[in-house]
Amino acid sequence: MIQTPISRTPELRKDLALIADMIEPGARVLDIGCGEGELLSYLFEAKGIDARGIELSQAGVNLCVSQGLSVVQGDADTDLINYPEKGFDVVILSQTIQATQKPHIVLEQMLRIGHKIIISIPNFGYWRVRLQLLFNGTMPMTKSLPESWYETPNIHFCTIRDFENLCSNLDVTVEKQLAVDSRGYSKLISSSRLLMNFFGEKAVFVLTRDAGG
Repeated sequence: MIQTPISRTPELRKDLALIADMIEPGARVLDIGCGEGELLSYLFEAKGIDARGIELSQAGVNLCVSQGLSVVQGDADTDLINYPEKGFDVVILSQTIQATQKPHIVLEQMLRIGHKIIISIPNFGYWRVRLQLLFNGTMPMTKSLPESWYETPNIHFCTIRDFENLCSNLDVTVEKQLAVDSRGYSKLISSSRLLMNFFGEKAVFVLTRDAGG
């Protein structure tokens, strides 16, 4: 018997709201590191998507399943290989790639299983992060990076420019890229890469790769 997700329309985090706006109604979507299912639940209710998720935390999986969401426990570093090639219209990874063991391998697997990839990242080139390191001499803590250095799950720190370089190295097409400031306002990065790498607290990328890539 197929369960219907329990209705709940949360106030989405700004980067998640931007991601939701980029997804067509009825799409087949896999949300990697879906947490408590906020985005999946919203997409199911607002756009009628075929919503699937993978989450490392058992507590997160249990909460998602209790809401009727189709979510399994899994690790982005090791379990994406089990998903079929081009099995999803959209594959999402929000605020998580910096916590994976091998981000470039995770990105390659996402490109294999999805026609379109949407990734959001915290920007370690953000001006508050730079100033804390420069003047305090300590690893930064911000609203987007709230854990101290010994508690954070982040193991691969990158800036917007770093992620752009990774996409270039992997021959990935960047269809769209947005910087999100601390107030939640977004702007196309292509309009001013230098400023966006400085003022963007987060960034959202839409990625694809040609079949021959």
